[in-house]
Amino acid sequence: MQIQWYPGHMHKAGKEIKEILPKTDIVIEVLDARIPFSSANPLLASLRGDKPCLKVLSKSDLADPELTAVWQDYLEREQGVKTLALTSREPEKIRKIPALCRNMLAGQMQNDRIVHALIMGIPNVGKSTLINILAGRTVAKTGNEPAVTKTQQRIAIGSNVVLLDTPGMLWPNIENRHSGLRLAATGAIKDTALHHEAVAAFVAGYLNRQYPDYLRERFRLERIPESDEAVLEAISRKRGCLRAGGQMDLDKAAKILLAEFRAGTVGRVTLETPPMMEQELAEVTVIREQKAKKKRLRKLNKLSHE
Repeated sequence: MQIQWYPGHMHKAGKEIKEILPKTDIVIEVLDARIPFSSANPLLASLRGDKPCLKVLSKSDLADPELTAVWQDYLEREQGVKTLALTSREPEKIRKIPALCRNMLAGQMQNDRIVHALIMGIPNVGKSTLINILAGRTVAKTGNEPAVTKTQQRIAIGSNVVLLDTPGMLWPNIENRHSGLRLAATGAIKDTALHHEAVAAFVAGYLNRQYPDYLRERFRLERIPESDEAVLEAISRKRGCLRAGGQMDLDKAAKILLAEFRAGTVGRVTLETPPMMEQELAEVTVIREQKAKKKRLRKLNKLSHE
């Protein structure tokens, strides 16, 4: 299942970022701690160059704390990158971000010079909540669904730091289908664009492999089935998700699992690890090369018939 969701305002935001990035001093990229790699916009990676970047791992209270530490160590191996894991319930920690930005730029500019920081992140990652805490007032719309912020804003947050806020943005081609499913599972893609059963089956299968105790305890499963779909069926039976005639309502069960996963009631779960992502990236490279080869062959075939 390939998931894509790229509304028009995201295309506009992408163009604005390309124009603004050269004029900024530092980038603050807000990531979802449950999917630190899949929630990173490849557009930024291709445009940032050697510009300093603070990667904020939000919703860290929903993620596996051990894997969050692993991800921080992995991300900070990149030159010019620092990380900060936090939640919206840690306002004092969030308010240290302006000073942290200045420290990352120490020696590069005068202390009294205004720092222009571009803040960006995928939809529903908690960026607007973070901005409101930094600003000390409501300047960005918040909501428990993606695509709430749709216009660019400039916001002073103290310590002579000005945030350049952009709408939550995905990218037009999510090549790694697993990343697409992770983005859907965490709520970065609108539910109206999803097939709930496929996304929930993906989550159920991952929990079965990596966090089986969470599944047993939360859904009171004595025995966990092997297939992803069978796990979802077992949850459906335990939660009484039935239609007329005793048929299982898998769509209802899927929505229950996704809601409880997103709320953290299933447990603190991280959906990816650095080795996992490196393997998936290698697979994407192979697929990309195969597509390019087929395209070249089609072009040659077309030229030979002209």
